[in-house]
Amino acid sequence: MSILKILSLCVSIYATTAQAENYPDLEDEFSLMATLSDHDWHDLKDERWNVYSQGTYISSFKSAFPAAYTNLNGTPNSLSPKSEHGFTATFTSYVGLKLWQGGEVYAAPEMVSELPLSGLKGISGAIQNFELQKNGSESSTWYLSRLIYRQTLSLGGSVSEVKSGPMQLGGTVDSRRFIFTGGTFSILDIFDKNSYAGDLRRQFTNMAFLSNAAYDFAADARGYTTGFAGEIYFDDWAFRFARIAGPINPNDLEKEFNILKYYGDQVELEHKHQIKGQSGAVKLLGFRNRQRSGSFNEAIEAFKADPNKNATTCTGYNYDSANTNAPDLCWARKPNIKVGAGINIEQGIMDDLGVFFRGMYSDGDTEVYSYVPADRSISVGASMKGLRWGRLKDSIGLGYAQSWISTQHVAYLNMGGIDGFIGDGKINYQPEQVVDLYYQCHVLSSTWVTLDYQHLANPAYNADRGPLDIYNARIHFEF
Repeated sequence: MSILKILSLCVSIYATTAQAENYPDLEDEFSLMATLSDHDWHDLKDERWNVYSQGTYISSFKSAFPAAYTNLNGTPNSLSPKSEHGFTATFTSYVGLKLWQGGEVYAAPEMVSELPLSGLKGISGAIQNFELQKNGSESSTWYLSRLIYRQTLSLGGSVSEVKSGPMQLGGTVDSRRFIFTGGTFSILDIFDKNSYAGDLRRQFTNMAFLSNAAYDFAADARGYTTGFAGEIYFDDWAFRFARIAGPINPNDLEKEFNILKYYGDQVELEHKHQIKGQSGAVKLLGFRNRQRSGSFNEAIEAFKADPNKNATTCTGYNYDSANTNAPDLCWARKPNIKVGAGINIEQGIMDDLGVFFRGMYSDGDTEVYSYVPADRSISVGASMKGLRWGRLKDSIGLGYAQSWISTQHVAYLNMGGIDGFIGDGKINYQPEQVVDLYYQCHVLSSTWVTLDYQHLANPAYNADRGPLDIYNARIHFEF
């Protein structure tokens, strides 16, 4: 490409940006691909390839809060009652390539840098920043978050347009089709999606609104997995299934690739509908994990039978508790089954307003293996675009989430036991609750700034600690 063409392209990108600002109903925020299309260098309607990127920085501040005790008897998993500051910075590129009819490959290299509050300890289903990872550091870490092959088989029905976007080539699809996905990906790319709570880089910041908090989906410490998924679409209905790999050890980075022995299975049934001209959807979700996990009751029984089997003496995988009088899950780990079922509802109320609800119940017999320690959870809320005040690309949202743990989980924590995230040494049990309020402001062509406030009650299900307030500021760009 000549220098003159490059200069022409730069000017055209600027012009497209200005046009997007003057006509805020334009939905295409990715001006580079649109500009290439304008110059007949790229066909957005039938893409052979595309490239998109995003960057997100989230700064978090936690206020000081009252606590009757912290890290009692040497347990290490309490949220610090002092004020704290933390952050995350992520950058992701998405590359898509069409191989043949229906066959596509995608790759997404990603970078993360983070400083979590209290070392990511002391909060369960309502972790304040969904970008946080269990093994992140302040130094930048690069990895390949996704590498997948996707094959779509058309089965007829009506034809609709698919817009170009990250991990999606622009084109058309039949309303009746089968999609196979295999490789490394996030299961939330496919399951438990919600239009009003799920894209947390542009919506709620709290992890309680990313997915069902009790959805212990198999994944490594970064939230990604390896396996396969199938999706069958039949007009307004969809059925999905998947088998994926979890970590070798709970909340660890290294994955167990023998998915015939240890695995996470999930199924989801979706129905889309219209109510008074507004779109909505209902999804029923179930998961079944077979993993080498610890039972709360068996850990307690092992400790009672032999107090030497405590949190300080296990040489296997453990969380480094210094509480000599507490049971530990490492003494009870063996192949176990964990199951859960949930519902996910979204409904448009007006063109600029939508509501959502999620709820899930898991058995709560064994430890969290890949996600957060919630055994049951709900979340509900609403999101509104800024159309009414002349800011179509702005949005505001309000959400409430609550999670619970099982009686055996409570008993284990009350004896001083811990898991990967929580454990104060004892517990005055109450459900963990959070309110999340955000305003997202569109400041440039593909840049948004968000202010987010969260009020958290009973952190780690302990009424002896909290409540507390968390303030987030987020800047997010796409191109």
